[in-house]
Amino acid sequence: MDSITLTFPKLLNVSVQVGDTAYYSDDVNGVDIVLMGIITAVSSYSITAEIGPSVSRPSLTSFILFSKTASVNTNGLKGYYAKMQFKNDSTDYAELFLVGSEIFESSK
Repeated sequence: MDSITLTFPKLLNVSVQVGDTAYYSDDVNGVDIVLMGIITAVSSYSITAEIGPSVSRPSLTSFILFSKTASVNTNGLKGYYAKMQFKNDSTDYAELFLVGSEIFESSK
């Protein structure tokens, strides 16, 4: 398996990390997406990913994207409690439509 390093002119998305899967697309509609491989290194402006020898390389105009592993990063917020305050300083009528949360027991 070969590796490829892609350098970008702007800071990378903060959620990209080693172990994510990298893809690219040259299709304007995003229908044809090519799997590059697992990301093996990340810096502020570049990623290094595995790429098979038979996979065509992305061009300078390719759209690069990544996905998270389904078995990792599946939990929401971590901690023992959350405290929230909703405040409206407007004198006009306002209505809060929905507030949601999630909870799970991780261990005892």
